[in-house]
Amino acid sequence: MTSPESAGHAYDVVISGASLAGSAAAILLARRGVRVALLERRSDPAAYKVLCTHSITANAYPVLDELGLVPALEKAGAVRNEARWYTRWGWIEPRAAPGGPELPHAYNVRRSVLDPMIRARAAETPGVDLLLGHQVTGLLRDGGRIAGVRASTPDGEREIGARLVIGADGKDSAVAKFAGIPARKHENARFGYLAHFRDLPLAGGIGQTWFLEPDMAYAFPNDDGVTVLAVLPDKKKLPAFRQDLEGSFLSFVRALPDAPPVDSAERVSKIIGTVDYPLHSRKPAAPGVALVGDAALTGDPLWGVGCGWALQSARWLADAVAPAATGRGGPAALDKSLAAYARGHQRRLRGHQQLAADFARSRPFNPMESLVFSAAARDEAMARHMYLFASRLIGPLRFLSPSVVAKAVAINLRHRRHRREAAGPTR
Repeated sequence: MTSPESAGHAYDVVISGASLAGSAAAILLARRGVRVALLERRSDPAAYKVLCTHSITANAYPVLDELGLVPALEKAGAVRNEARWYTRWGWIEPRAAPGGPELPHAYNVRRSVLDPMIRARAAETPGVDLLLGHQVTGLLRDGGRIAGVRASTPDGEREIGARLVIGADGKDSAVAKFAGIPARKHENARFGYLAHFRDLPLAGGIGQTWFLEPDMAYAFPNDDGVTVLAVLPDKKKLPAFRQDLEGSFLSFVRALPDAPPVDSAERVSKIIGTVDYPLHSRKPAAPGVALVGDAALTGDPLWGVGCGWALQSARWLADAVAPAATGRGGPAALDKSLAAYARGHQRRLRGHQQLAADFARSRPFNPMESLVFSAAARDEAMARHMYLFASRLIGPLRFLSPSVVAKAVAINLRHRRHRREAAGPTR
């Protein structure tokens, strides 16, 4: 039955983009009583994002759990994403504290598995209409307010009315463009290439990241025995790298400290990548429109945070706007809830993005980072602290808090003292 508050709108919400952020937002909003049109420009329900780290950080595990995807991911062979990191001080190897809980995790899983899975879950959710082959070409307005979208479909142009339009359409968001929401851009001084390898053994069977200052690399094990192997060198190396892409890629990997035996593995994909991937950030909401996932904030791919933040931002939005999206309280209530979502999004992610944008300048560690990373390579508790930050379960202020810095100083002083004692008296 259509409530009086919903009269006059085909849907409460229209979402552009049916990948992670859009499908998650559709499910969570519909479960809260919102009628959702979920638009996807591609017609294939099995379509997926190709250029991705294929990793969901642990901060998003509660969202996966709420969506009911954890059993399906486990059944599909998704790999729990434990990790270790190489630094010039040695490997940082987080382990659970003796007698304590296991380290938090989410999953590494190929997008060819994940995207169709979450899209199918959205399609079967009561209150969600998945509309494939629908590409947003403009926004509808009524009395100055956004009132839906205009979309190109296999059957021609279509207008779909709604109180709220959500852009889940990636870093080049058409919804943001049509709504006049500009992007702030931070240049990335690294380029990146990745490929998928089958049967590539990794130490401990877990993810590896190499901080080479300024170059980077990582290897993440995924479902079906496939590992995503990526290199992210300084852009100064790009001209030489491009002359022989395959040879340069493999040479870079072979030169990594404790390099995985790439020559004994089977490459099962092309080497793909991007030579220019700036970090984008936009205001997450304006009257009648909201942005989630990469449409709101695109991080540096070396950190592998995009999937996790896509899922989290979908949940933050659903929690903030669901009642108002059904018409309860009128336009003023919806605008207030959108403003609350925007404040929460920026409060949670602004610090992470600022730190990532600074590191994207392709610089070595600064003194503060050197202090904490070196301590993490020498102390198990500090390694766990590093793991919580890499999992985006704590923010930069807590990661580099005064108490943590003081502890790192003590760890490094103790390490130097032990080295002097082991070296014996000097003459």
